[in-house]
Amino acid sequence: MVEPLGVTKMLTVAKSPLRVSFFGGGTDYPEYFMEHPGAVLGTAINKYIYTVALPMVGFAETRYRITYRVVEAVDRVEDIRHNVIREYLRLTEFNLPLNIAIISDIPGNTGLGSSSSFTVGFVRLIEHLRGRTVTKFDLLKTAIHVERDLLKENVGIQDQTHAAFGGLNYYKFYRSDFTMQPVRMTTVCREALDRCLCLIFTGVQRSATEILVEQINNTKKKKLNRDLEHLVALCRQGLTVLEGQDPDSMLRDFGRLLREGWETKRALSATISTPLIDEIYNAGMRIGAYGGKLCGAGGGGFFLFVAPESVQEELKRTFKSPNFVKINMEDDGAHIIMR
Repeated sequence: MVEPLGVTKMLTVAKSPLRVSFFGGGTDYPEYFMEHPGAVLGTAINKYIYTVALPMVGFAETRYRITYRVVEAVDRVEDIRHNVIREYLRLTEFNLPLNIAIISDIPGNTGLGSSSSFTVGFVRLIEHLRGRTVTKFDLLKTAIHVERDLLKENVGIQDQTHAAFGGLNYYKFYRSDFTMQPVRMTTVCREALDRCLCLIFTGVQRSATEILVEQINNTKKKKLNRDLEHLVALCRQGLTVLEGQDPDSMLRDFGRLLREGWETKRALSATISTPLIDEIYNAGMRIGAYGGKLCGAGGGGFFLFVAPESVQEELKRTFKSPNFVKINMEDDGAHIIMR
């Protein structure tokens, strides 16, 4: 067996961030942006997927040992059940026996883009083991190819984008065009927004692919054009607000736009909101949050609030501490942290 060029014999860890999108979710699907300009305004956050790899010793019982929710021990790539790992090893013809472990700060299926963050991190990891350095743009394109083309999953392209590039950015998609504009915030405004970001867990984990079926069908039938155009417009308005000079005005205006965006998003499909989710939102607003929205496709996962620190303490008491998660923005995309 010939080992990949430049492969390391040491333990290697890829770290890729999760994300929250503020506006534009739903316009990042080819079903929409191949005909209409799409956009997303969002940020990577300081919660991560860690993918650990260590070459297997020659006398190991199996060639591949993969640990996540289950433990797989197989000899052939074709027998690996984890679809991303199987398909990317097949695509690259990477044949080094590996011990792979996946560790997450937050459980999957909770609306923070964990599946695509893992895909981006795994691509980064394998390319590093192959002795290759890939650009963030190629990292993004490869992850999208794996998920959409090879695995035929109902995913947009914003999750891979946030994981690959990191940071707080305004992304625009139209047909084959892709542009990224970093949000030009003052330090005082960024610090103010960072202090106000928090998540409340709804207690529900769900499959984004299943939740999105109705929304994507409605998008194909052009039933959602007006709502999706509104979400794109909110991206532009949100960019202007975030690039303002006064943090108090920025937070108030940003909260107002989040509330407006949530009302639009929940109308995209009957599966997005539930009585429980509505109750969480209404309670957060009564307590004094500037604004909020559900993260991800809908049906459960995490609810994002932008709220003063005093309000966050009340949110923590109301929804119980284990369901409260303080987050901050993260500037770095997927990268290797140990070799």
